[in-house]
Amino acid sequence: MSYIEIDSLETTLSSDQCIKCNICTASCPVAAVTDKFPGPKAVGPQLQRLRQPGALSQDQSVDYCNNCGVCSLVCPHGVQIAEMNAIARSVQMDRDGVPLRNRMLGRPEPLGKLGSMFAPFSNIPLAIPPLRWIAEKTVGIHRNAPFPSFTRRRFRTWFKRHQSDNIIGRRKVVYFHGCSTNYYEPRVGEAVVKVLEHFGCKVSIAEQNCCGLPMQSNGEFDAARENAKSNIEKLAPYVRENYIIVGSSTSCTLALKHDYPNILGLQGRDVDLVAKNTYDIFEFLAELLEESDIDPRFRQVNEAVFYHPPCQQRSHFMGQPAIRVLRQIPGLTFEVSTADCCGVAGTYGLKAEKYQISRDIAETLFAQIDRNDPERVLCDSETCRWWIQGHTDVNSVHPIELVAEALPR
Repeated sequence: MSYIEIDSLETTLSSDQCIKCNICTASCPVAAVTDKFPGPKAVGPQLQRLRQPGALSQDQSVDYCNNCGVCSLVCPHGVQIAEMNAIARSVQMDRDGVPLRNRMLGRPEPLGKLGSMFAPFSNIPLAIPPLRWIAEKTVGIHRNAPFPSFTRRRFRTWFKRHQSDNIIGRRKVVYFHGCSTNYYEPRVGEAVVKVLEHFGCKVSIAEQNCCGLPMQSNGEFDAARENAKSNIEKLAPYVRENYIIVGSSTSCTLALKHDYPNILGLQGRDVDLVAKNTYDIFEFLAELLEESDIDPRFRQVNEAVFYHPPCQQRSHFMGQPAIRVLRQIPGLTFEVSTADCCGVAGTYGLKAEKYQISRDIAETLFAQIDRNDPERVLCDSETCRWWIQGHTDVNSVHPIELVAEALPR
């Protein structure tokens, strides 16, 4: 199968629509807390004219963009600022070289395979302060950055025993579980399967690899493209067999739906086929529950929770479907975060030079959580969950886990 790789021409040309209103800069969580990042407009559309072939672009500060996507969300003229800056970062990394630290953080799949193989012993080094200090000084990963625990039990192993393919459902779903569910949080995948089957779906899982977003975020576009092509080739045949792709990691589904064509520049029939048939889990559930023949039969859940919709969930431009579903659970009370960003932005906050910036961004969110004193924090993004729990000590879970708990026993 062949792919056309373009330089994301549409993204580049969108800079012509910028009217320098600075709404993006006023909304940027990074520019609000540090002078190291002049703002998305300055390093995006304003510098785009200097990024032509043969022109020098002194844009090292673009590496301080945390890829939250808020700038693209708020732009009144549709300038693809976040996408533009991600591409600029990759050009910078091609020129200056990708640090070892970035290569490590951009590969959760091999790290997950190795870590889960030796779990729980592989979690011990992360709990030893002197080793974390050494890692900060030598590699550049902050000593206080929270990391998830490896689990020896993998989701794919559980699913093989579960044999969901034998269930006859009205809808066929192929589940893109991602690295975090397979190696760190298999309980999330089990909850997804339980909920989908409850609502009459036949669930399959395709062979898959890391979505490539961690590589992309760390400037390794070529490696990210290889992962993207591999996933397209594995998922497209399912779509042709009338399956719908559903994912529980909102960053993974955003990569499949948006980043592959708009940032990595992949074009082709199968790329479009996968993008148009990929749903975030709550995007899919909200549509199901709007159908008149679906009765969720949720049981009473007397709990007060706090829901933080992560940046990349908002970048789907689908509203907040998780809230529409959660409101149908009797007895559940919840507050919704008004913070723009939790600060971590994938692997951004794990880096020594960016850790304090991420902490400063997160103060608004952490203060809201402290005021509400919830029993649990709900969040659709795994890295946001780990960051929130690591800094607030409040149990942070995927909202699909609460939905699974609310199903009839």
